[in-house]
Amino acid sequence: MKRWPIIPTMIVIIAVGIMIGLGVWQLQRKAEKEALLARYNAADGLPAVMWPVVPDPKALPLFRHSTVMCGNVIKIESVSGSNRAGDAGFAHVASCQTGGAEGVNAKVAIGWSERPQSPSWSGGLVRGIIAPDGVQLIKLVSTDPADGLQQLALPSPAQIPNNHFLYAIQWFIFAAAASIIYVLAVRKRLKTP
Repeated sequence: MKRWPIIPTMIVIIAVGIMIGLGVWQLQRKAEKEALLARYNAADGLPAVMWPVVPDPKALPLFRHSTVMCGNVIKIESVSGSNRAGDAGFAHVASCQTGGAEGVNAKVAIGWSERPQSPSWSGGLVRGIIAPDGVQLIKLVSTDPADGLQQLALPSPAQIPNNHFLYAIQWFIFAAAASIIYVLAVRKRLKTP
């Protein structure tokens, strides 16, 4: 008579335990993300903050009002973006030096246009809202577009996804599926002469 395989069963139990652990971790991340989003939603009513030249990744002042002096424009890039009306087009983002420091100290989204050609902009004082940026961690989205450009869609915490509950459900489904498939495969093997 065939016996239940011990080592493969232990491997499956460990794998299922890891999947369940990942599901629980995603539920914890969901609560953390909800608290973070609540803080971001409250930022609109808070006073303006100084532009952080060296942003702390653990305490980014996202969605707060701020100003930055773009003393020297290093380059202007055109990336996909939308205006306040929701029209698709191009956001023009300037990489700036602030003060006497070397390198890029601030990224500033100076406005929107239908065409990718970057405008000529020589810098200056920019007022806006701090938004996430994939390279510099933060950028300032100007509330006063540069000459010849339209106002960009303002950054909002609603643009940050909170999919952790769905990820948790996926991990729990994976754990259940792995368990069921393994039990059915072993039972079939045990019944085979």
